[in-house]
Amino acid sequence: MISMPQLIDELSQALGAGAVLTGPSDVAAYVEDWRGRYRGPLTAVVLPSTTEEVSLVVRACTRHGVPILAQGGNTSLSGGAVPAADGVPPVVVALQRLRRIRGIDPRNNTITVDAGCVLAAVQQAAVEAGRLYPVSLGAEGSCQIGGNIATNAGGTGVLRYGNTRDNVLGLEVVLPDGTIWDGLTALRKNNTGYDLKHLFIGSEGTLGIVTGAVLKLHPLPTAQAMAWLSVRNPEAALDLLGIMQATCGPRLSAFELLDENQIRLVLEHVPGRRCPVADPAAWHVLVELSDSGDAAELEARLEAALASALEAGLVIDAVVAASGAQRAAFWEFRHSVSEANKKGGVGLTSDTAVPVSAVPAFIEAATAAVHAIVPDLPVVIVAHMGDGNVHFIPFFSFPAWNGLAERDQMARRIRQAVNDTAARFGGTFSAEHGVGQTLVGEMARYKPPVELMLMQAVKRAFDPAGLFNPGRLLPPDPTA
Repeated sequence: MISMPQLIDELSQALGAGAVLTGPSDVAAYVEDWRGRYRGPLTAVVLPSTTEEVSLVVRACTRHGVPILAQGGNTSLSGGAVPAADGVPPVVVALQRLRRIRGIDPRNNTITVDAGCVLAAVQQAAVEAGRLYPVSLGAEGSCQIGGNIATNAGGTGVLRYGNTRDNVLGLEVVLPDGTIWDGLTALRKNNTGYDLKHLFIGSEGTLGIVTGAVLKLHPLPTAQAMAWLSVRNPEAALDLLGIMQATCGPRLSAFELLDENQIRLVLEHVPGRRCPVADPAAWHVLVELSDSGDAAELEARLEAALASALEAGLVIDAVVAASGAQRAAFWEFRHSVSEANKKGGVGLTSDTAVPVSAVPAFIEAATAAVHAIVPDLPVVIVAHMGDGNVHFIPFFSFPAWNGLAERDQMARRIRQAVNDTAARFGGTFSAEHGVGQTLVGEMARYKPPVELMLMQAVKRAFDPAGLFNPGRLLPPDPTA
């Protein structure tokens, strides 16, 4: 028999009463995702300030058989960071008090941080040491490193620097029995068996709670060149990407594709935003180059690439950023898309990825598949085209959405049509947002049985009681 009052009393004794929240107003920010699409009950919110306190919380919850849900900045787009509507209400372990920058080693190009550090704070600490932490997201002012690691967050820098997984050297993790694994190695080579950190990166809190990390740093670029371009279509954008890569090589750090629907939503719903080109076209590309060399040389490479693209008829209009402020404005526009879409209606956001070469064909085929279900339904496209990640978003106005008789069924049909299309192109239904609650059904539908079997075996090995973030990432275990 679960004794919730006894558990809460134990947690209060271990952490202090001020670190255990149970009142409705106190826990309101933890029970719902930021878009208001998922909400569920919880037993308590705990606010540990050390790894050892996280361990105490886990041991207490395990003794009482109460589920444990780690929560970072609660910026998830897949409902993976908030309680489920059914099952035993979990204890939410909010990591916001674990915010120490434990150390920076510029000569080794590493930074060691608590998991509750906000991404922007880590970026700034790196800059102050003359280095770059390259993972960059629209939510970087509020998302936390632990959540980035749990979902293997991507963002706009993957083209050059890789996902979060590619920028983690070591981890500290509290395991489901409360044991603390200190894997905070700062080595780039260590062939001593299984590389255990990769089990936790992308595991969405189902195997343990990340409390610390050693992250890779990179040389801090001292020069940037950026352009906002109008292009004819995604095929032209793909050809433009080839020209940029051939001309600029590894200096190409971002290549983002947006359609006119996305541009319009930002202009209509985010005050102060202005489209960089005077006459918004059907398709737009944001291109960024960065390097540690001479700014003039970088700008010359960008101009050479644009000249080739204009000569080939790929680019309709181009605005090259003339200052740091203008570059910041370009990025501000790009990073406003989530806010704009939340305010503008209900977007059935997909997180698909296909081979880069297949992006134009995928967009065309997925649009046709959605229109076979809802003719003329607007589609919003915002894509990290340089790495093949396409956020393909069938978009309902609020009146149209509220007028649907069976919204959940419609959402499932549309998402399945998009994800089936991605699968036909050798793609995936989850590229950077995580599986969470939203995509558990897709795991059962698209993952080969042998992969699910192996994942379930790992889950059982680490969490035999199934208390860590149950109902997320993995479909029900048929052997349980």
